[in-house]
Amino acid sequence: MTTPIVRAAAVQIAPDLTARAGTIERVLNAIAEAAEKGAELIVFPETFVPYYPYFSFVLPPMQQGPEHLRLYEEAVVVPSPETQAVADAARKRGVVVVLGVNERDQGSLFNTQLIFDADGSLALKRRKITPTYHERMIWGQGDGAGLKVVQTKVGRVGALACWEHYNPLARYALMAQHEDIHVGHFPGSLVGPIFGEQIEVTMRHHALESGAFVVNATGWLSEAQISSISEDPKLQKGLRDGCMTCIISPEGRHVVPPLTEGEGILIADLDMKLVTKRKRMMDSVGHYARPELLHLVHDARPAMPVHRIEEAQDLHGVAEMEAEDV
Repeated sequence: MTTPIVRAAAVQIAPDLTARAGTIERVLNAIAEAAEKGAELIVFPETFVPYYPYFSFVLPPMQQGPEHLRLYEEAVVVPSPETQAVADAARKRGVVVVLGVNERDQGSLFNTQLIFDADGSLALKRRKITPTYHERMIWGQGDGAGLKVVQTKVGRVGALACWEHYNPLARYALMAQHEDIHVGHFPGSLVGPIFGEQIEVTMRHHALESGAFVVNATGWLSEAQISSISEDPKLQKGLRDGCMTCIISPEGRHVVPPLTEGEGILIADLDMKLVTKRKRMMDSVGHYARPELLHLVHDARPAMPVHRIEEAQDLHGVAEMEAEDV
């Protein structure tokens, strides 16, 4: 760690459901507000830019086409002027920013988490490895290359999105890289009250098991936004509650009371000495591990749809990769 105290901010605000530019403006305003309060790490919700595809949760597949195509048009290319604007804000304020985006890569969309370091550099771009349920109609799958912890100004930071936290091996892959701070992203305003309860249990458990701080952000929808997604009162029930923006210590405790409704920014000071205090008792990838009995095989190579062979040495390289697979 570079500093014993890190001031973290978890942002729970509504996106602009009509345009990417509007949501980016809200992101930049929140960065400025949190930085003015001394935040060094600022976390936004899952696929916050341009917005989480709430329509996919309540509309049948045959009715999703127009909204899905609109999401393509509003999605973020990495890099782009939008990512550069966030990078510039991170550099100007000297803060680490973790932002969820709908990333467009040619003909596919991905649930992507971006970590910008305090110098404005993009420290990590990772894609959710398994979209959940309705999300599989919207996003492609990420790969093991994104299961990576990066060194930033505030320490070693790893990130997972939503139900990736229910893949214990994905979490262990990050824990084995010694996270100081784990960032969680969830959509919020989804499913109902039980979703917020489940998020809280999940975040507190990961903090305890990893011995790291957890900073988690969920989104928020206004009543007007809910009505714009569906006019059916029964379906609208699935677009309320489910928020749990929280900051959890390595001892599994809320550092500040969580934010479960409305817009706001949680601010908390993280005493990084608690990481060592927790791991002295239980280091799940160190003295509490039994690698001779149980260990994880993590394929960290980027998934490539094509291995192009143009020269003889290229053919030899492909053969070596296939041998490694075997």
